[in-house]
Amino acid sequence: MRAVDIMTKSVITANPEMTVRIAAGTMVFAGISGMPVIDPDGKLVGMVTEGDLMRREEIGTGKRQSWWLESLASTSDLANMYVKENATTVKDVMSTDVVTITEECTVAEIAELLEARRIKRVPVVRDGKLVGVVSRANLIRALVTVVPKRPASTEGDDAGLREAILLAMTGHRWALPPENVIVKDATAHLWATARSDEEQRAIRVAAECVPGVKEVVMHAGPLGGALGDVGRSS
Repeated sequence: MRAVDIMTKSVITANPEMTVRIAAGTMVFAGISGMPVIDPDGKLVGMVTEGDLMRREEIGTGKRQSWWLESLASTSDLANMYVKENATTVKDVMSTDVVTITEECTVAEIAELLEARRIKRVPVVRDGKLVGVVSRANLIRALVTVVPKRPASTEGDDAGLREAILLAMTGHRWALPPENVIVKDATAHLWATARSDEEQRAIRVAAECVPGVKEVVMHAGPLGGALGDVGRSS
């Protein structure tokens, strides 16, 4: 799945000369937390977000720093802070260091980008022109549209299910050794003693994601004896 498959194409935008008040009102009434800023030629020149409008003198949210912190700040930082708190147009408060993607960018790449940059949305451009926006919400909607994998026909193939579970854990440091995985009647019995809660959760999820596994049982005791002699835990 790519950006073109999930992006919002009808994008609400701002222009550099728009007032801060109108930009804030647009975001409030549209129910969005940020807008791309487009110049008269249609070029993407920035982004204005809730974060850019958080610190404002007129509503009393400007930063108040102690004299010694202010003395450590550079003159440029102080000037930039003043502009953010007092400027009246979008061009002076918008963020200009805007990361963009193309329509061919995969959803995996988009998710990594949003996480790494700690941003909520990313513009999609073609030949320098805005064609859409992908937000965290778009990624969540994409998850809803994914059709669950249809379980393979594994009835009576406990050995195949066991191999699939081991394969799902391959390459992970928390993976169980093969002898700690037993499948009987499509129920996976896993021994993950002396593992952290996080590791046990990962082991359980790996088994649950294998098509055809009907149930996953985490055993707390040592491996050995009949399955019925070992305590079950969820």
